[in-house]
Amino acid sequence: MEKGPFSVEWLAQSSRGRPQPIAAARRPRSPPGGTGGQESPADLGDPGREAETGGTVPGRPRTKFSAAQLQELERSFREQRYIGTSEKRRLAAALNLSQSQIKTWFQNRRMKFKRQTQDAR
Repeated sequence: MEKGPFSVEWLAQSSRGRPQPIAAARRPRSPPGGTGGQESPADLGDPGREAETGGTVPGRPRTKFSAAQLQELERSFREQRYIGTSEKRRLAAALNLSQSQIKTWFQNRRMKFKRQTQDAR
């Protein structure tokens, strides 16, 4: 049988994004997690598996804010819970942090504030 542009084999190969021999395409797949306890390199990099293995997601380490940085961030939060672009830029430059760190700190602080007010009720 010829592998034309509309054959089942051609469609199966094109949907995977890489060509495979027809025999490989017909080979049954092993069930997920059924590798006999051995993880493939692709499984090791899966971020959804960190809860199973107790590992952490590789990337930027957690920022440890100094007391002076926290004091300035808290002061700014007391003035206004939602930070504007210009204030975010000013704080980032003054505290030697990135704008995304400032934004994330404000998001986390609003959630902390929300939990505190809900617990007080």
